[in-house]
Amino acid sequence: MNSDEFLPQVSVVVPVYNGEMDLAELIECLRSQTYPPHRVEYLLVDNKSRDRTSTILQTAASNPPSVPPLVSGGSNFNQITIRHLTENQIQSSYAARNQGIRASTGEIIAFTDGDCRPESDWLENLVKPFVDLEIGISAGEILALPGKTILEQHADRQNTLSQKHTLAHPFCPYGQTANLAVRRLVLQQIGLFRPYLTSGGDADLCWRILRETSYKMYFAENAIVRHRHRSTIKQLQSQWYRYGESNKYLHELHGVDLMREFTTGEYFYRLARWLFKEFPVAAAKSALAKPSKRIARADLVDLFNTPIGLLNVRARSMGQRQAKLPLAAWEIPQL
Repeated sequence: MNSDEFLPQVSVVVPVYNGEMDLAELIECLRSQTYPPHRVEYLLVDNKSRDRTSTILQTAASNPPSVPPLVSGGSNFNQITIRHLTENQIQSSYAARNQGIRASTGEIIAFTDGDCRPESDWLENLVKPFVDLEIGISAGEILALPGKTILEQHADRQNTLSQKHTLAHPFCPYGQTANLAVRRLVLQQIGLFRPYLTSGGDADLCWRILRETSYKMYFAENAIVRHRHRSTIKQLQSQWYRYGESNKYLHELHGVDLMREFTTGEYFYRLARWLFKEFPVAAAKSALAKPSKRIARADLVDLFNTPIGLLNVRARSMGQRQAKLPLAAWEIPQL
């Protein structure tokens, strides 16, 4: 089949938790998608939010925004289909995604998150690979929204959220649910997300597909979603703590190797090398630069790259050490 004629029915599932600050921009991104509005539904699942998320979603579902002709390709305005769902039993984005999957009608089910900003041709490019019947998973790229703080710019420089990291996983590649699409037929074979997992559910789903079926995964690099990096130390540490939890869970579920933890001596050595070598060199370069360019934010990112990285490694190690896989996480619900 010609990819230009390939327009399967698509369901986009988005779990939302306390998303009132993000929903207006997210819905605008969905409204701006170039994928034909009559071929896609957007299922936004409120996962026990405590803010105005439910009210906003109810309003959006009752009064779906219109698609401008330039976007939809027609002469008349069309409306996108927004469906408001709830998952109030289990506090887990994977349980919320399962709720969306069960209510969906599409043959392709795409995922993004409430705090993401899909580019206008995101869905179109994410769905294209499924013209090949051997493709069961399509993973798009995740890029950073512009960041102002040193922590955001540090994460941006490290490409922390890029799918290229997870697609190169030594155990088995996987795509993150911030930008992922799966065939419905595949989910009917291998089941849904583990609803009681709090981290690592995207890897688990992809690995079950790739290891238990003959389907392949495609990296749709031009299907781009933008995501905001963490801007505070607390948020950043929480993110890396969850990375550690994920590794422990996947170790128990799939036998993935645990990450080697740094010794106290290694922390001190790397911190001392930064303090007595890396920091003075970076500071000297900044001092020799033209006055107008001294101590730019990029310089500060270079100056503090090592200590920020060590804090992240420590948080990840703590998450791996303290994580306990819930017994219920072994459960795989069926579609």
